[in-house]
Amino acid sequence: MSRMKLAALIVTLTVIGGAQVGVGSAEPAASTPAPMGSSFLWGVASSGFQVEGYPVESNWSRHSSSGATPDPYGNSVDFFHRFREDIALAHDLGVGVYRMSVEWSRIQPRPGEWDEQGLRFYDTVIDTIRAAGMRPMITIDHWVYPGWAADRGGWRNPGMVADWLTNARLVVDRYDHIDPLWVTFNEPAFYGMHEMQMGALNPLELPTMNDRLVQSHNAIYDYIHTRRPAAMVTSNVAWASAAQPVTDVLFEDRVASKLDYIGVNYYFGTSLNDLEGSSPTYATTPWKLALTPEGIYYALRYFDRRFPGRPLYVVENGMPTENGQPRADGWDRADNLRDTVYWLQRAKADGMNVIGYNYWSLTDNYEWGTYASRFGLYTVDVENDPALTRRPTDAVTAYRDITARGGVPDAYRPTRPPVWCSMVDPPSSCLAPVTLPR
Repeated sequence: MSRMKLAALIVTLTVIGGAQVGVGSAEPAASTPAPMGSSFLWGVASSGFQVEGYPVESNWSRHSSSGATPDPYGNSVDFFHRFREDIALAHDLGVGVYRMSVEWSRIQPRPGEWDEQGLRFYDTVIDTIRAAGMRPMITIDHWVYPGWAADRGGWRNPGMVADWLTNARLVVDRYDHIDPLWVTFNEPAFYGMHEMQMGALNPLELPTMNDRLVQSHNAIYDYIHTRRPAAMVTSNVAWASAAQPVTDVLFEDRVASKLDYIGVNYYFGTSLNDLEGSSPTYATTPWKLALTPEGIYYALRYFDRRFPGRPLYVVENGMPTENGQPRADGWDRADNLRDTVYWLQRAKADGMNVIGYNYWSLTDNYEWGTYASRFGLYTVDVENDPALTRRPTDAVTAYRDITARGGVPDAYRPTRPPVWCSMVDPPSSCLAPVTLPR
């Protein structure tokens, strides 16, 4: 499809569904970004299976050892033994939030049997995070569940909800007293896609899995709030450019009343210029996908429009490289981070209730089958460095400066202008684009 035809399609969609853009959809004023303020939550993010190593039997340990993934898991970056070092690195960045997950497979290796050693491991990790002056953000389910649950059929099993809630309630009971930020399910729409990729689900079973994720989220949300009415609970959504309303139907719309803040994962965007070229995919070459930092503004504006005044938290954002090599498009990690934060500040200056931002990830990790995709502020060459040395990227100094200032300076301008007709949230992002101050 040509750009002219795509532009015509966007205009048609706007005429049909103009209410989506909203009143006052003219180009927004180019406000000056102010510091985020002392209450803003700067953070880093990770997940248990991706960094811990020394796995117990789970759906993902089985998959990664089956030969179906590009790289075997090994022991990842060995957070299991080096968590104190990594938490110290996060503290040195000046962040106030450390996102991690409590892996169900590590604490309940068999039905009805709890592993006290596994529970004490997470106790120590969380105590170390708090001692470093950071607030834990605890993810209950980051796509990994015990091997015995997989044997029962995983999310195809009608009993999975009860099994999942037994684990989730134990985690809540154990850590509610520290008042963490809670994430129930990581990227629920993509959870199902991974299950299909692994052969644990077929497409016809996806609606049933979504139903069970919704049921589980709503039940644990209520349970958390019976214990702590002021708790902050979400399920972070992976931003799907141009298709977000479709993915919202699967989950977000169905739990809308049980989200205390809107957790957003934003990585990639595209424009009309990109749509005529090749089509790299996240699964194979994520480092080739287009980075449009201003797209985070459109993603936040979309959720601000859908949930007026609701707190918005960027739970994940980052930039992949291929084995740490320079990207073909010339982006480096520091510039991408600073440009992204600029657009966060613009969103807040324009009245959006943005309360936090986590960088994904603190260190490189096992990116669901491969070590080639590097997202870390600290890079780790798992395959070639037995010492697993944490080496700072250029973004470490950049992020430290950002947390100290509360953002980028007032005079900062992005290294690249906004793309023409962003497809992050069409038609709104094409017809009401953000611009730079003149």
